[in-house]
Amino acid sequence: MNKKEVLEIRKQFTPENCAITRICGCYVDHEKEKKTELKKAFLSLPEEEAFKYFDIFKHTLSGTLGKNLINMDFPLEQEASGGTQEFLLKLQDSKLEDDLIIEEFYDRIIDNYVYAENYYIILIHAVYDVPGKSSDGMEMFDASDTVYEHILCSICPVNLTKAGLTYNAETNHIEDRIRDWIVEAPAKGFLFPTFQDRSSNIHSILYYTKKPEDIQPELIANVLGSTIPLTAGDQKTTFQTIISDTLGDECDYEVIRNIHDNLNEMLEETKEEPEPLKLCKPDVRRLLAKSGVPEERLESFDKEFEETVGEKNTLLASNIASVKTFQIETPDVIVKVNPERSDLVETREIDGRRCLVIAIDDHLEVNGIEVHK
Repeated sequence: MNKKEVLEIRKQFTPENCAITRICGCYVDHEKEKKTELKKAFLSLPEEEAFKYFDIFKHTLSGTLGKNLINMDFPLEQEASGGTQEFLLKLQDSKLEDDLIIEEFYDRIIDNYVYAENYYIILIHAVYDVPGKSSDGMEMFDASDTVYEHILCSICPVNLTKAGLTYNAETNHIEDRIRDWIVEAPAKGFLFPTFQDRSSNIHSILYYTKKPEDIQPELIANVLGSTIPLTAGDQKTTFQTIISDTLGDECDYEVIRNIHDNLNEMLEETKEEPEPLKLCKPDVRRLLAKSGVPEERLESFDKEFEETVGEKNTLLASNIASVKTFQIETPDVIVKVNPERSDLVETREIDGRRCLVIAIDDHLEVNGIEVHK
């Protein structure tokens, strides 16, 4: 799913557009025991309660694609009979009215979700009547010919509110506040099937993680059955490893700066695109060649990429680029530069020593004090 497709589904989580038919929930304590369950038609919920659920569902489809929201395909074995795809399709087709399959779903999450405290599993079924589009791209709500049926799961931590004092209007006193168990914003979740090209794609799942580096591999492997992706941090580390191994002892400052500049230029050129920029092996090879990596060094690149990333896998440019800072570090000095002005820093040999030279055009401060000489 791209940004526009995610946004289109998020827009359904309002009273005006609501396409949710049924909601189920299971509160699990820190000992992995089911404490209470919810099963009802979504439209039967009180208005204020429904609004709070809408907020949770919107959070489950929020964040950055490739970091918080990850598109994951089913391996072929999981699309065979008995695979996780079949199980999720049964869950969807049941419209959340089959108690046995719902309980099995809860059990699978409880067995594989690593969390030491209390949490709340929320599962909804929805049927979105997809509006048609005219030739000029305008939506025609009376010309729908596609129905997008899907399930959305949110896993939310449940924590005690902080201790403190509160004002009691009835007694007109400041008193000790009663601590309540609060359902917080989701930490994990998924949408199945994905919504692509304005229709269902049963071959993939959109996975949500609040913390990009905590993707819960057991949950992905055993509940969703998808291939475990590289996290955003792993992608950056892997890219850095490829660069270091490819260049070896000839890792040159100018080349690294060029890679930084070229990556950020690519991101700037594609920032309005709905799809995040993905770099496959040939793309990364061209990036390195454009940045000044010698051809003889590129001879080992293909092997390095295949061993660390995979021949057919890709890296997201936004995960491997340093768009917020250009940082140069020695054992005793750290220099942070505006990423758009990396040209201000260069390396030179002065009196036999390798030095960093920083151009100062007009203004220099040291510890907040302007320096004139």
